[in-house]
Amino acid sequence: MKKISKDELLEDDVLGQLEKVIDPELGIDIVNLGLIYNISCHDAKCLITMTLTIMGCPLSDWLSQEIIAKVTALDGIDECEINLVWEPVWTTDKMSRYAKLFLGIHG
Repeated sequence: MKKISKDELLEDDVLGQLEKVIDPELGIDIVNLGLIYNISCHDAKCLITMTLTIMGCPLSDWLSQEIIAKVTALDGIDECEINLVWEPVWTTDKMSRYAKLFLGIHG
């Protein structure tokens, strides 16, 4: 049985915090929207690789501030960096089933 590291536990906690960051335009969290591509924690630092639904999203600064505030509120995380990427391109296929149902997207 694989032993779970402290960093892996922190990554789970970070994911939980990111589920509290709600996109104000869509009313659903950024995890279920499929915007989070990777979370990596090491030595009290967290790197989040993510995307946005569209380039030039007017909420990008607000979302970044919310993410950093939520993540650095965790015990064991002193620093949070966001790596915003555009590849792979976000599509509704990245959304969870829950998000699709919530937003009335079928397929």
